[in-house]
Amino acid sequence: MSVIDSGPALRFHHRSFEDFLLSPSFLQEYPELSAIQDRVHHEHQLCMLCLKVLVSSKLHFNIFLESSIVKNVDIDAATKTTIPPLVSYSCQYWADHLVHTPSDKTLMEAVKFVMYEKLLFWIEVMSLLGRTYEASLILRRALAWKVCL
Repeated sequence: MSVIDSGPALRFHHRSFEDFLLSPSFLQEYPELSAIQDRVHHEHQLCMLCLKVLVSSKLHFNIFLESSIVKNVDIDAATKTTIPPLVSYSCQYWADHLVHTPSDKTLMEAVKFVMYEKLLFWIEVMSLLGRTYEASLILRRALAWKVCL
């Protein structure tokens, strides 16, 4: 089995590979790749990418349904085909990256826009993903980030 999955997202099959990339010996052997270990930088990048998706038209009203009335639809199967993986990931993990990111004006404006303009669309996606129970936890993480400013 490969160490890295060949799908659209980078996934490690083996925790040891990730441990190696983050180890001091990796840094000693490959000092030119020191940016790999800059967690704050990567968390900021991931947060910005997630918020960019949430702010975009990819997260929109009735993401699942073309009309409000649909009968005899397998919601679980249809959700996998109608909600792109990028939207799914962004909806679930944006606040996880946010809490590890220092504040800046761009980030604050994006979070504000999501909360004021896209909140119901985000809740809809979380519901379709079967993750409604996590929505309040995600919002608490975002609030904790704001309080720490």
